[in-house]
Amino acid sequence: MHPRRQRPKVTLNFLGAVGTVTGSRFLLRVGRRRFLIDCGLFQGYKNLRMRNWAPLPIKPNQIDRVILTHAHIDHSGYLPVLCRDGFKGEILSTATTRDLCRHLLPDSGFIQEKDAALANQYGHTRHQPAKPLYTKRDAENCLHQFRPLAFHHPFALSRDAELIFQRAGHIPGAASALIRVDGRQFLFSGDLGPPDSPTIPPPDPPPAVDVLVIESTYGNRLRDRADPEDALADVVKRTVARGGSVIIPAFAVGRTQLVLHHLRRLLDAGRIPKVPVYLDSPLAINATEVFADHPDDHRLTRKEAEAACSLPTYVHEAEESRALDEDPMPKIIIAGSGMATGGRVLHHLKVYAPDARNAILFTGYQAGGTRGAKLVQGDESIKIHGQYWPVKAEVTNLDMLSAHADREELLAWLEQMERPPKQVFIVHGEAEASDALRLAISERLDWEATIPEMNQDYLL
Repeated sequence: MHPRRQRPKVTLNFLGAVGTVTGSRFLLRVGRRRFLIDCGLFQGYKNLRMRNWAPLPIKPNQIDRVILTHAHIDHSGYLPVLCRDGFKGEILSTATTRDLCRHLLPDSGFIQEKDAALANQYGHTRHQPAKPLYTKRDAENCLHQFRPLAFHHPFALSRDAELIFQRAGHIPGAASALIRVDGRQFLFSGDLGPPDSPTIPPPDPPPAVDVLVIESTYGNRLRDRADPEDALADVVKRTVARGGSVIIPAFAVGRTQLVLHHLRRLLDAGRIPKVPVYLDSPLAINATEVFADHPDDHRLTRKEAEAACSLPTYVHEAEESRALDEDPMPKIIIAGSGMATGGRVLHHLKVYAPDARNAILFTGYQAGGTRGAKLVQGDESIKIHGQYWPVKAEVTNLDMLSAHADREELLAWLEQMERPPKQVFIVHGEAEASDALRLAISERLDWEATIPEMNQDYLL
């Protein structure tokens, strides 16, 4: 008689996204195997960004596989460091996430190299010399480790565990990660999107699971339910009427394509003036092409997708970007990054923010400590490239365009579960948002939920 196989011990350690919306990294141990769910950068406040430079509590070569829920840098942006420092395993993602990372990760490395060079050139650094966390080459080197998986198809992670990607509804390719271990089910929500996005399919209903790890970005708030096209039209019309331009710091993946879709509809309906629209972000241009190449990952018809993607003038070269700032005529400039943490939008902000005729239009959540958050909260000046610039332009945030489900949408998603999970962990939210969702889950669903501690093992 064969001895009965012992059930593998499963533990979970939270290496990021606790008390903050960034740095998503969760270490799942299944027996002797180690899986890292997401591998993101910390962003925002300096004390958070400094965590990117600290070594992980586990050596990269001890990790068997990375499971990547989606391409945003706060979930994927640490991969070049992990691979450079010794991780040799597969990075499992959807095909769209892989294709987006082919652009996002090298762009992130390029921006870090450029920021370090600017800091050294202008002397606004305490480090001699300033160095990038990783380079464009580091990012390119990690791309061959990606292995794309289809939604809803089981994949064997090890003898004891299998992975199934489910739709998360956040951006193209975004997934929740369902991991099955010896009859138990563990679900990592990733970032969940709203069910009514005009461009992204809704999240799949969650299955019954034993352990749930859920994001809480909007755990303490409701998104504005106003019509986004009405709000967008109002900003464009009043800005152009006073002779100004609209600067839209937009996330390259998902949000840029959504904004283009709405602008195309408004222009076709004659609801906004026919001013030129520029997409000034090589990354967003590439992401828009990926968007068009993956029709199963968005809701637009081929005709709608082509109309949105053909709307703007694509600005590829830095010289073309600078020329936009010298043109006094009203225009709409969409440029990265979405929280104004880097990219070409910073150069536009230096020119357009000091002029009251202009408008700066954000399109969703702004993490604490970012320039976007400071602008939205009304700061009268903003620090860019070591210098403060006055802010006199109108600043608006159309958070109805956010790619995150709000508190009620998160609760509605949870209510679809057939039974309560035995353990619920709330992550990927600032402290107030995570605790508000914990309280709502307790009061509405009568489930007990935990906000985990950083670098602490939890037995599942």
